[in-house]
Amino acid sequence: MKARPLTFRVITCGVILALLNAGTPPGASAATPVPRNIIILVGDGMGYNHSLAASYYLYGAAGMLAYEDYPVQYPMSTYSADGWGYDPALAWGGFDYQKANPTDSAAAATAMATGVKTYNAGIGVDVNGTPLVNILETAETLGKSTGVVSSVQFSHATPAAFVAHNISRDDYESIANQMIFDSATDVIMGTGNPWFDNNGQLRATPNTYKYIGGQATWDALVAGTVTSDRDGDGVDEVAVLIQEKAQFQALMTGPTPEFVIGVPQVYSTLQQGRAGDGMADPYDVPLNVNVPSLAEMSLAAINVLDNDPDGFTLMVEGGAIDWAAHANQPGRMIEELVDFNQAAEAVVSWVELHSSWADTLVVVTGDHETGYLWGPGSDPTWQPLANNGSAALPGMQFYTANHTNSLIALYARGEGAPGFAARLAGQDPVRGSYVDNTRIAQVVFKLFSAYQVFLPVVGR
Repeated sequence: MKARPLTFRVITCGVILALLNAGTPPGASAATPVPRNIIILVGDGMGYNHSLAASYYLYGAAGMLAYEDYPVQYPMSTYSADGWGYDPALAWGGFDYQKANPTDSAAAATAMATGVKTYNAGIGVDVNGTPLVNILETAETLGKSTGVVSSVQFSHATPAAFVAHNISRDDYESIANQMIFDSATDVIMGTGNPWFDNNGQLRATPNTYKYIGGQATWDALVAGTVTSDRDGDGVDEVAVLIQEKAQFQALMTGPTPEFVIGVPQVYSTLQQGRAGDGMADPYDVPLNVNVPSLAEMSLAAINVLDNDPDGFTLMVEGGAIDWAAHANQPGRMIEELVDFNQAAEAVVSWVELHSSWADTLVVVTGDHETGYLWGPGSDPTWQPLANNGSAALPGMQFYTANHTNSLIALYARGEGAPGFAARLAGQDPVRGSYVDNTRIAQVVFKLFSAYQVFLPVVGR
């Protein structure tokens, strides 16, 4: 159990109480059904057609991915405070509207983690730069363990926004140090290893240390001298650094440390950034063999976190879906979707073998769409992807190298999933009733409010 110290950031108590009690029926108590565990999987840049392309490639049919049979499914808007909102009529009234003024990952992840819209580049802060309460911090006040896992650098926008607070997503070194030293997050996993290149090969000299907090932080992690009282019991936990693929695999079962930093032996992404023809078909360029998969990292994180009898909250990001879509790389995008789908399958297996859907809420979504992926011949109209059968690239085309304001999908299963039905944001003529990305945190905060305790903001 994590008995958090009752300390405060510059956030009013009224704000967190309002978030926690928003929409809570009078008299809610600990008897109200509430999941012990919450797992949120974010496919960065993953839109409807990205998932469809992966389903076609893997199965030769639509709707076959691990999360596409979840009982709760809604379209989701993603615009930031810098954006123009989402106008359904304009979105389908002209091909270019959805490409205008999109969110970035920082603002989108902040909205999902805090329930509040912010400006592009803001990490866990509001439009004035004031820190916001996020769902991991709130879970910690309830005694739960928490973690973030990503296939890109752990100080990048999406994992950062679930843990840290910074006015700029580009302040990687400060964000990494805040995550390691100032948060109570028990598991932090992502790339950015300074001693390995994008092919997973050892470098003669290190690359930048900024993604892991600077050289002093890295040296301390390697030396095993980073300590922090993550559970507030007055005893510092030692940060256990793991780098080798075998270490991640070993952590998937058996006894675990309490505080883990996982940095695979690769620099930018697990696989997408490797050398070779970036436009080749999936897997034509051999994969990096010395790095874990996202599924292995996720199961390792869960094995650490599920030791807590109070449960845990975990965010898993397939971050390089976005990178491949930015580069308009259809083959590598498919590879990243397959890796993300395997992580989602691993989570489902863990729930059904080691937990239950009455005890765990799983949400699968994206932070925004990247690449404006549609079928060939789109513009000025939208054409469907062509299904060319399993193990073959679908007929598809990117229409931008940037993010878009397209609605993306949200899938939810488990205790609390029906809560999204009460938080609809509008009606889309093509996708139907949709929610907004702020609803994710709002649903989670409402679930947490069933504990009926005063929850101060965690921080030291």
